Amino acid sequence: MQVKDILKSPSMPLMNPSYPFGPYRFVDREYFVIVYESDPDAIAAAVPEPLKPNGSNRVFYEWINMPDSSGFGSYEESGAVIPCTFNGEDVNYTAMMFLNDEPPISAGREIWGFPKRWGEPKLSVKTDTLTGTLDYSGERVAMGTMGYKHEGSFKDPQDRAAMMALTQINLKLLPDVNGNPAIAQLVAYNLEDITVKGYWSGPARLHLVPHVNAPVADLPVRKIIGGRHFIADLTLPYGRVIHDYLKD
Repeated sequence: MQVKDILKSPSMPLMNPSYPFGPYRFVDREYFVIVYESDPDAIAAAVPEPLKPNGSNRVFYEWINMPDSSGFGSYEESGAVIPCTFNGEDVNYTAMMFLNDEPPISAGREIWGFPKRWGEPKLSVKTDTLTGTLDYSGERVAMGTMGYKHEGSFKDPQDRAAMMALTQINLKLLPDVNGNPAIAQLVAYNLEDITVKGYWSGPARLHLVPHVNAPVADLPVRKIIGGRHFIADLTLPYGRVIHDYLKD
């Protein structure tokens, strides 16, 4: 195989790439987000410089159901996001993610630096309750509940679309073959072509269980602010490097 053919591959392995070229389109992507206040010292310990926590002491714990995603298939995801600032701009930093599908784990880590590991998240409606769970190695590490569609927020769904378009930041770390860091970057991206199909809010609760390999409870729950439930179509484009630890 010639070099030009090798370089045409979108990803490894060469004979059966894990994922195709992007951008990646998601249809009917369903979010369940619980907003809560956590410990400021725990938040500071989870946020890499030069990012700074935004001072609200808030964390977004989320479940996402992705039934139709180009190149990735159908899967679910769960994890924690921390509101931060970068050079005075409001951004969201993704602290940890767990999902049940290999292609988006590989693509997420290799392209954007998403902190993805294998887990077993599940988002479903249990009679009158929107319910999210996360299991790791057969153990329950997170459960969130919200009153199902208690309050519709349809007055201007584009307000939600604007919030979804906020700059998202990941820490991308990839080792070289000798074990030294080959890539150490803060990577930014912005979701595009967002169409919000439904948006609801309501009372919520969140239970996090300490686990060494799924440390969601390291951002402890101090006070629940509320729950958000929304469905949208969107596109995940390629990202950009905003800070290079090996050069800056």
